[in-house]
Amino acid sequence: MPKVAGRPLFVVAVLFAALLTAFATRYGYHRDELYFLAAGRHPAWSYPDQPPMTPLLARAMSAIDADSLLLLRLPSISAATFVVVAAGLMARELGGGRGAQVLASVAVASAAMVLGIGHLLSTASFDMAAWVLVCLLVLGLLRGAQGWGVDRNGRRPEVDESSVGRGPAASDEGVDGRVGPDGRAGVGGWGPRWWLAVGLVVGVGLQNKVLLIFPVAALVLALALVGPRKIFATKYFPIAVGSAVLIWLPYLLWQWRNGWPQWDMSRAIAGGSSGTSDSSLTFVLSQFGLMGPLLVPLWALGLWRLWRDPRRRAFPVAYAVLFVVFLVSGGKAYYLGGMYPILSAAGAVPVAARLGNRRARRAAVGSVIAVNATVSALLFLPVLPIAVLKDSPVLAINYDAGETIGWPQFVRRIAEVRAMLGPDVAILTDNYGEAGAIERFGGEYGLPTPHSGHNSYWWWGPPSDTASAVIVVGLDRDRLTGYFAEVEPAGQVDNGLGIDNDEQGQPLFICRKPRAPLSEIWPAAKHLS
Repeated sequence: MPKVAGRPLFVVAVLFAALLTAFATRYGYHRDELYFLAAGRHPAWSYPDQPPMTPLLARAMSAIDADSLLLLRLPSISAATFVVVAAGLMARELGGGRGAQVLASVAVASAAMVLGIGHLLSTASFDMAAWVLVCLLVLGLLRGAQGWGVDRNGRRPEVDESSVGRGPAASDEGVDGRVGPDGRAGVGGWGPRWWLAVGLVVGVGLQNKVLLIFPVAALVLALALVGPRKIFATKYFPIAVGSAVLIWLPYLLWQWRNGWPQWDMSRAIAGGSSGTSDSSLTFVLSQFGLMGPLLVPLWALGLWRLWRDPRRRAFPVAYAVLFVVFLVSGGKAYYLGGMYPILSAAGAVPVAARLGNRRARRAAVGSVIAVNATVSALLFLPVLPIAVLKDSPVLAINYDAGETIGWPQFVRRIAEVRAMLGPDVAILTDNYGEAGAIERFGGEYGLPTPHSGHNSYWWWGPPSDTASAVIVVGLDRDRLTGYFAEVEPAGQVDNGLGIDNDEQGQPLFICRKPRAPLSEIWPAAKHLS
């Protein structure tokens, strides 16, 4: 095995983290971050749309400093930085030396999706980190499995392949040489005990985002189909599966007791209810942009190289399975994003070998990555001033950029309407981002805790039946007239920046005289998206 390029990988990691840190506080909160903060104030084993890990991280960061956007985003910066370093380590597992490790790491650091997930606190940040770590561990297991069953003299017992999993030669018990009876590997190999680490990572990852179950299942299926199946011939594999399920169990119990709302949520996303939902064509085309168009040859080469390697062919098979599953089921383009670091690492090994010490070639590849990084940063980091953002292509390409702008102005507009009313006024919003913004910035204006029928906010309950009036944001007037006898227009939302996002131009209403107690109307307000 080549040595770890420790110092160069450390430098790449520091520069990458510094870039994310430098731009962490520009623009403002994303709607999901405001929602995570709100969910963190309602700790639970699960929520209707997600497991508890990211809201709990938001709660922890807020407990240190409730006003620090940088601190809130620090966990995602760390997760994305880990992905960058892990890309280099995966290149090493695939036989790459110092040049390949650095190339893989720098290429992944320049990727649009990696910069994007590193900028915002999101479940996607930790989902990618968990999956990349699983890939790294499985690569080590595949390499170490070559020595499973080899005796101290390097001899391998003659065993029929059909006996795998049934006899002593297929077990980690009694194995000597590179793998001892306790399942630990010697120098040059990873023992089967590393399955326990895989189980731990998968279990914790599933407490962050359920999506992780798909790549894990696809990889297990691919290993069963194309091998090497020997990797499963150890008692540690079922133990790893059991430990992952045990860690995930509290989430499963909550979902079961509440009617599996996340299943309804996934169907709503597949139906296009999310602001980042993709059509089939967009899903396919977006795969060429997740790493950046200039890096497509790199990961495509890695896909081909892994396919030609019988020991690691399961990874391209898993990629193909996931591509089809997400395409058919209406998944978002970034759902497949976790596969690209390992594909890029696999491509970096032959590219680095071809470059050698040829300065011209290395300069050319470096220039391509530099251009890719520049374009990715301009599109997925808050580099441009807000004043010129509306006239740029950023908002058309990066939907999330617009959702980080205008929340203080939004809350101030709600406060202006609230100032015209008497006591006991409730606030009802269309989505969790609006409600989360009012919770975050409303204290300055004395605004009450908002309510919404969107996702977890519906579970947190309706406005009081004693409210004299309800300020409603973003809901259709025709719908409101079915619930209130008086629906008075109160203007609309204007961020004053000319930024077209989901809140710009939303109507405001003052509603009075509910046709039934609000607690009875509340079931009809529920919506998942």
